Amino acid sequence: MSGVKLALTGFMGVGKSSVSRHLAHLLKAKRVDLDTLIEETEQRTVSDIIDADGIERYREIETETLRNALAASDLEILSLGGGAWTVPDNRELLKQAGYTTIWLESTFEHCWLNISFSHQERTLARDKAAAEQLFNERQKVYCLADWHFIVRPGSTSFDVAKAIVEELG
Repeated sequence: MSGVKLALTGFMGVGKSSVSRHLAHLLKAKRVDLDTLIEETEQRTVSDIIDADGIERYREIETETLRNALAASDLEILSLGGGAWTVPDNRELLKQAGYTTIWLESTFEHCWLNISFSHQERTLARDKAAAEQLFNERQKVYCLADWHFIVRPGSTSFDVAKAIVEELG
């Protein structure tokens, strides 16, 4: 499936990174996880950047890292951080680069369960009530994605990746 360009968006804990790994394997495509790329470039974790520099500075770093990643012509699968899609400039960069965006949607409880079991610190999800409010706010932006896949509790990230590949034909 040569030439496919997919960007996964959705709330933290929905499985964007895992689904993108499976997609890259199934499609034999090059994959980048934007949060991982930011951490490698900045030499500190996303949480450390947000805690030290604030969320606004983090979003600037995120946009610049996204711009640089999209400049790599061989990038085919991109996993965005949970808030990257909420930034209009990022949505425009992805559109201009010809990416099909896929919203991985699930319930807050499903995402929260995954967040709770993760060893990754998530600055914006240290408190369940604040995370749920953020989840609810972001829904109206996530729905702007080109495609919409519901991630049901109990389905694996491989199941979701297979469903996406089947939709691609």
